[in-house]
Amino acid sequence: MATIELTKDNFNDTLTENDFVLIDFWASWCGPCKMFGPVFEKASDRHSDLTFAKVDTEAQQELAASFDIQSIPTLMVVRDKTVIYAQPGALPEEALEDLIKQARDLDMEEVRREIAKQQANGGPEEG
Repeated sequence: MATIELTKDNFNDTLTENDFVLIDFWASWCGPCKMFGPVFEKASDRHSDLTFAKVDTEAQQELAASFDIQSIPTLMVVRDKTVIYAQPGALPEEALEDLIKQARDLDMEEVRREIAKQQANGGPEEG
C-alpha cells in the first residue's frame, strides 16, 4: 500500500477511518529521516492491511507542534484512535517489524481500561 501524506486537513479523517496507522514525522533536510524512509516504505509494502502515513514537519508545522514533535524522525503508532507508541529515532528494519508485531498483538481493550484508570486517577502518576 502506498504511504499517504498527512496534513492538518486529512489527519483526523485518516485516524478515524483506519484502525491501525503508523505515522512517520520527517523532514527533507533530515539525514536520519532519509535513511528511515526506505525502511518505512518497505514495511508499508509488506503490511498492506495497515495504513502508513508521513507528516512533513516543515510543511505541517502546526500538526507537528500539536504532537509536540521535538526530534525527527519520530514514529507514532495509532490503534483505534489511541497513540500506543511515539518515539524519535530511525528504526532499523528488524526493529520496525518487531514494533509492528507487538502493536498488532496488543490487547486494545486492556489499553483502554488502563487509560480510563489513569484518567480516573488524574494521570499516569501514582497518587
